[in-house]
Amino acid sequence: MKTKGKILIVDDNADLLAGLKMFLTPYASSITTLKNPNLIPEILRRELFDAVLLDMNFSAGLNTGNEGIYWMHRILEVQPFVSVVLITAFGDVELAVKAMKEGATDFIEKSWDEEKILSSVLAAVTISQSRREIQDLRQKQKHLSDGAAREYVFCEPVSPAMKKISTMVAKVAPTEANVLILGENGTGKELVAREIHRKSTRKEDIFVSVNIGAIPDTLFESELFGHIKGAFTDAKEAKPGRIELAHKGTLFLDEIGNLPLSMQSKLLTVLQERRITRLGSTTAIPVDFRLLSATNMPLSQMVEEGRFRQDLLFRINTIVIEVPPLRERTEDIPTLVEYYLHYYAGKYAKTIKGINRKAMEKLIGHTWPGNIRELQHIIEKTVILCDGDTISADDIIISGINKETAQAGLNLTENEKALINKALNKNRGNISITARDLGINRSTLYEKLKRYGLWPL
Repeated sequence: MKTKGKILIVDDNADLLAGLKMFLTPYASSITTLKNPNLIPEILRRELFDAVLLDMNFSAGLNTGNEGIYWMHRILEVQPFVSVVLITAFGDVELAVKAMKEGATDFIEKSWDEEKILSSVLAAVTISQSRREIQDLRQKQKHLSDGAAREYVFCEPVSPAMKKISTMVAKVAPTEANVLILGENGTGKELVAREIHRKSTRKEDIFVSVNIGAIPDTLFESELFGHIKGAFTDAKEAKPGRIELAHKGTLFLDEIGNLPLSMQSKLLTVLQERRITRLGSTTAIPVDFRLLSATNMPLSQMVEEGRFRQDLLFRINTIVIEVPPLRERTEDIPTLVEYYLHYYAGKYAKTIKGINRKAMEKLIGHTWPGNIRELQHIIEKTVILCDGDTISADDIIISGINKETAQAGLNLTENEKALINKALNKNRGNISITARDLGINRSTLYEKLKRYGLWPL
């Protein structure tokens, strides 16, 4: 909920300062006035403001507005999230346009239009407070993202296929090209996306990962584009969407094949115009982000079937990277095993020094239907249960349906897991269709996917 704002008014006209202060006092938490703009830096170092009303001309006989624009830049250097509303006695449209391009939030005249002054100031306060809220959210998101990144490390590849991908990542990362990452569930598509971000010019900013398959159908628009207070029944307060949070950073849309057609159209508009409009609002917000997408679904076939927009596919697949399944690059397994052993040994405070030869052979010999994610889960489980300092073959338990169980069909848990996996593969990871085919709702399917180590996809 927004609160009354702190306002600074800078003008060399004492009467105007007094009048504005008297008029705006009921709508502000505090109002500070200055006649001398040279005092601006000092007061900005002492206090944080939501809005600054700034005269554009302080020297007698000048009406170029350059003084106001100069001081506006100085203000924004010290407090980048504050809203600056420029005031002038001259209704110069070109000057107004120049001021807005230079960073002003609004532009008003000294003709004392109370309605215009009040609406401009209140809007400026709201914008400033929203900017700070978004920055706080982005900092929290970045903290979570940085923490998650420790689990998403792009290990030095050994296989020719992954060496080729590593080379491509190095070439693509410094550019702003949209990248589409293809591959089976669990192959490490997000690993590749995070590596592109880590080597990009946006690496110091936020990486926002959005799993499209995990968003309920009714919340797509709100989650991606945000909403204002009162936009729908449960919208108790305004909330920025994931795209807005990704401003200046990288937006990763995982399982983009699950994006509904209506949202595909809206995403295409954002990619073309680089602006988003929150649900329930009419105000367009500029956004600057690098888009990375991933899917295990055949988008070209979906285009032919009318389930995915061809123009959106053209937008997101400037560069296509295909990640091979783990069974086709077994040379990388030892490196991955060593990394996850070290990671989970540290996480669970275990003194595990390594893994013996037979244990490694057992892992290399497995077919890995769940790819890297399955390997990661098995290593985590092994580390937790291991009592010694070296992993042996007996420590590694790889779940699966053996021939006897498959023939008898008596293992309910394993058969249910296999059935869900089969349905997922049949429907190319589409959660809604898979749930429908299995005769269960989406929330039940999510629970089972997590229980069996099949989620995230």
